[in-house]
Formats: sequence, C-alpha cells, structure tokens
Amino acid sequence: MRGSRDVEIVNLTKNVVVGTQIRVADKAIARLVGLLGSQSLEPGCGLLIEPSSGIHTFGMRFPIDVVALDAHMRVLGTWEKLGSRRVAAVHWKTRSVLELPCGTIRTGRIEVNDQLGFNLEKFTCCDS
Repeated sequence: MRGSRDVEIVNLTKNVVVGTQIRVADKAIARLVGLLGSQSLEPGCGLLIEPSSGIHTFGMRFPIDVVALDAHMRVLGTWEKLGSRRVAAVHWKTRSVLELPCGTIRTGRIEVNDQLGFNLEKFTCCDS
C-alpha cells in the first residue's frame, strides 16, 4: 500500500479507535493506486484517500468497508463488505474516503454523522 504517512483514526463520537495504521493517500499516484495489488488489509490498517469524492473496487481482490467523510471528517455514508466491481461515496459533499478491513465499521461503531478524527496523542513533538 502506497501513501505518504500513517495515522491513527478514532471515532470521536463513540471514543473508539478505528485504525492505528491508516495510510494517508494524499499524492496523486497513491490515490490512483490505492489498495490495488494488495492481497488483503490487516486489522487496524486502512487507507484514507484525500481528496476524494468516491472510490471504485474494480480490480480489488478482497472486499472492504468504506466510509465517506466530509471536509471535517464527519461521516456521510458507510458501505460494509463492498465487493469487487462496485462504486461508493460519489457525493458532492464527500472530501475523503476511508477504506478499511471488513468488519471495521461494526467494531468502530461507525454511523452516519459520527465525527472521526486523528489521535493527536500518538504524535509527539520534540523541542530542543
């Protein structure tokens, strides 16, 4: 999986960790390739595609959970176990899309209007 950095994402509404190793795909090539070529997606991992108004699963080898997010990371829509040859999250308000292992929407208790965010406690600042 290609991207620029890993982040931890939390469902702030429910105080539940969604994933600890979410790759941010914010470069054109990372957004274009996404999860294509991957054999699976391990628990705790995922891909945050930004900017993005939607995704497709053409060429995917495994189903995924998909979460559409607005500009403030509020959940606009969810798709569980999205299989191959599907399209999701095509909406004018969608600003990013979160691709997760199957079952993560349930374990993360993610619902429309939930507020997701980055776990800033995971990042430390070292000032000399």
